[in-house]
Amino acid sequence: MQDRKLIADETHTRMRLDKMINMTDESLTRTRVKQLIDEGFITVNHQTEKPSYKVKENDVIHITFPEEKVIDLRPVDLNLDIIYEDSDLLVVNKPSGLIVHPTDTSEDVTLVHGLLHHIKDLKPIDDTLRPGIVHRIDKETSGLLVVAKNKETLLALQDELKAQKTHRQYVALVEGVIQHNKGKIDAPVGRHPKARKNMAVTAKGKDSVTHFEVLERFADHTLVQCNLESGRTHQIRVHMQYINHPIVGDPKYGRRKTDTSYGQYLHAQTLGFTHPKTHKFMSFSADLPDYFTEKLKILRHVDAG
Repeated sequence: MQDRKLIADETHTRMRLDKMINMTDESLTRTRVKQLIDEGFITVNHQTEKPSYKVKENDVIHITFPEEKVIDLRPVDLNLDIIYEDSDLLVVNKPSGLIVHPTDTSEDVTLVHGLLHHIKDLKPIDDTLRPGIVHRIDKETSGLLVVAKNKETLLALQDELKAQKTHRQYVALVEGVIQHNKGKIDAPVGRHPKARKNMAVTAKGKDSVTHFEVLERFADHTLVQCNLESGRTHQIRVHMQYINHPIVGDPKYGRRKTDTSYGQYLHAQTLGFTHPKTHKFMSFSADLPDYFTEKLKILRHVDAG
């Protein structure tokens, strides 16, 4: 599809951005418009806005359509580290370097390819590219994810996630020494106003809260435990950068001279949720990957020396 430019007139004044675009071009559903807005492909006067943005007369709206690719969703044996599994769901420990699901911009093998091999009858529930995916973690982040095997389980787990009842605890190695033992970062996260592939703390972002606690201090680094109230894209990475303690190895938000051998040192260590069928709260933990523990040993050795 060709990129488009729309200019709002007086009939569009005070109309929601997503509704205005949908009315102007009915081939774009509200869901598709929201996706394009969230991914930064729709701008208003060269700035990213929310779907609920109230359009003003003479606003210039640019719509960029990402190149559509045919994605080969085939089963691939990835020897997944399955922590728990029953007839309704499973919990998997994702390694760093593995994307959770296919995208239009990547042809890499993903966790979904591995899930299709492991769960023979895993079928698309609502999204053909994300069968059973309840939530995501970044490619270079390791750790726990829960995957639903049927629609009822998927919806129940997604509702719990939206209600902020899912327990998610991360461990991160950050640059610099944090002096406070505990902290709370309460800063809205949204699309970067200029770099659409990045997130940032911005007044137009969504409410985002990260709690952290210092686990260990080194000469120039700090090991922290992070708990999420909200779950915005790149939230911990953006929040730690915001307080000037970016995650070690973060290729997008980290410092230039940093160890990027394994991507960011960020691990989704603990995951807890209520099982939709048994209604019992379940909690799972995954040890730090070997490269992470080796990094900590090196830092401790340097400090001891």
